[in-house]
Amino acid sequence: MSGDPRAGGIRDGYAPVAAAYAEELSGELAGKPLDRAFLDAYAEVTRGAGRVVEIGCGPGQIAAYLHARGVAVEGLDLSPEMIAEASARHPGVGFCVGDMFALPYGDGALAGLVAFYAIVHTPTADLARPFAEIARVLAPGGLAAIAFHAGDAQVHLDVMFGQPTALDFWFHAPDAVVAALEAVGLVVEARLDRAPYPDVEHASRRTYLLARRPEGTLSRLSTLHPTQS
Repeated sequence: MSGDPRAGGIRDGYAPVAAAYAEELSGELAGKPLDRAFLDAYAEVTRGAGRVVEIGCGPGQIAAYLHARGVAVEGLDLSPEMIAEASARHPGVGFCVGDMFALPYGDGALAGLVAFYAIVHTPTADLARPFAEIARVLAPGGLAAIAFHAGDAQVHLDVMFGQPTALDFWFHAPDAVVAALEAVGLVVEARLDRAPYPDVEHASRRTYLLARRPEGTLSRLSTLHPTQS
């Protein structure tokens, strides 16, 4: 399975900003009560259920929050510099470099998967591939928690947290994300939409989804990955 076609640009874009990004955002949950409540509910469901992976983990603040609540969580990110930040800041959590377009886990290996803004660098039209990977690695009954910027904007940044970069960000229509998840066989069980927190984050609306791989069913992988077992 080939990886993210934008991987090189994403890695290059985050290399110079990883340290500043971690400094700015590692404590972000303190100002986001609905995010904490969503993650608390997710932790209650997945604690003791098995292995959980956060994809696109950045400097690891979400994985660390879940770990502190008893979830057997680890983190994965495309950027080696982000993984270095995460590992240094949260030594009790395992982190590795990896690609959500080609996840390094076996079929049905995970009890849960978290993707907080992991799809921000992927256009809506291209979500089928990473979502098929999520469906593949989730065990029957496994639960994915997904958060993203809601809307139809595309944003390009040449500077982030005072550091030079070149990164493109895509917002997503929530109904389109739900449809893309359902297309790979996942069932969306919950949805939270919220306005931005002033002076805490970028001024965009946010959507949070819980999507489950149904018990006793196969995800619809054969049409997307006909050669993959």
